[in-house]
Amino acid sequence: MKTEKWMLMTIILTLIVSMVSPLTTQAAAKETIEDESIYDLLVDRYFNKTIENDFEVDTQTPGAFAGGDFMGVVEKLDHIEKLGFTMISLGPVFSTETYDGKRVLDYEKLERHFGTSKELNTLIDKVHQKNMSVIVDFPIQNVSSKHVFTSNEDNDPWIIENTDGTISFDFTNEDAQQAILKSVLSFVKQYKVDGLRLTAIEDVDTDFLNTIIDALKEENEDFYVLSNEPSEAQFDAKVSTDQEEQYRHAFKTVDNEIEIAVPSQDKPVIQQIDSLSSRRFTADAAESNMFPPTRFKMAMATILSIPGVPLMTYGSEIAVNGEKPPESHPLLDFNTDEELVEFIGDVQKLRNGSSALRTGSIEMLHNEAGLMIYKRSNEKESWIVAINNTGGTQSFDLPREVIGDNKELTGLFESDILRQKDDGTYKLVLSREIAEFYLVKDKKGFNKPYMAALVLVYVLFLVFIYLVWKKGRQKKRDESLK
Repeated sequence: MKTEKWMLMTIILTLIVSMVSPLTTQAAAKETIEDESIYDLLVDRYFNKTIENDFEVDTQTPGAFAGGDFMGVVEKLDHIEKLGFTMISLGPVFSTETYDGKRVLDYEKLERHFGTSKELNTLIDKVHQKNMSVIVDFPIQNVSSKHVFTSNEDNDPWIIENTDGTISFDFTNEDAQQAILKSVLSFVKQYKVDGLRLTAIEDVDTDFLNTIIDALKEENEDFYVLSNEPSEAQFDAKVSTDQEEQYRHAFKTVDNEIEIAVPSQDKPVIQQIDSLSSRRFTADAAESNMFPPTRFKMAMATILSIPGVPLMTYGSEIAVNGEKPPESHPLLDFNTDEELVEFIGDVQKLRNGSSALRTGSIEMLHNEAGLMIYKRSNEKESWIVAINNTGGTQSFDLPREVIGDNKELTGLFESDILRQKDDGTYKLVLSREIAEFYLVKDKKGFNKPYMAALVLVYVLFLVFIYLVWKKGRQKKRDESLK
């Protein structure tokens, strides 16, 4: 009897979902870097799974290795998937003096604290099985003074000693260029990562950066090549430190003007509110006596719905604090703020399921003192995104010229439905510190699929009651014959 009941309920729920679901939430095929959203982590500071590689690990000393490893990232892939990110940035993975991987010792070896070649390949395979991408940082300057390149005296002419004890390379020297280029190509041939992020490039010649980019693209035309610094080189996306600072100022409190990077025909912008090398956004919000999770909601709703490539630094989902590394790079505590995690995941479902929210056009309808309303659209669908980053309830009349006639705007988070008024406008009302996504649809009156599903549920329920009654009568009849 219990089996029959659950089978019937499964059929009913399946019918309802298939008939009334307003929007697919499955990630669409990724065609460009703008279809991606990046979760930026450091392997050492994520999760410690493998005890065997915990050499001189000290979780009490901020600058020491904390024990995170490749298999730890594998262990927590479901967490990243729940947040909806499509790309994982692992940071540097090469043999290094420091937990953050920046002071590279040897490009040909993996850092033993992080794990083995087999374990990195396992991580890459697991990421790909979840239909996600993975990229790795490749520091090309400011590496360890004990770097393997220093062991060869022939390299002395192109090795530069820095005042902080690191070394850099003189890339006006052909041998220096070839050494780095060889190391880059060797790594991507050995490990099937989906991209590299070239770091420590501030003084590197643009032409040489383009040479690296061209070589990687020749190896794999779909390979992503990014950087974490502004550059004129032909990276797949641009970094704007000015934009990051603007977001930090706008969202750390309410009622601030929000300036959005204007999409260009050149390269998309990495949209981020902080980074692994900057002060954490939580520090800004806390300094302003604001509640960081709410501030992150406002920021992430915006970053995930404007043109560009969204990037979130690990730990933002639990409002990690810190002025600078290593304080801002704690070992991640997975006792997360579930409300914030679910919110980010829900917005990501919309983005991943909608090409209009990823790569559609944007039309700014209103942007003043923290209230921002814009339209994202393509030939398939239209959205109205409303960000009320103010201290009070706000209203706005959406004009007929933007929405059209006889439309309905369905709010996905606040369950609000906007319908056309007599004057042709659509009145939008939002409470303070709320972000809402409205899907624009034709007005249809009764929802016929929904009504059909309800009728079908009712009929199936009656059939279920009849079967229970019939089975009960049969049982009584059988007992009376004994």
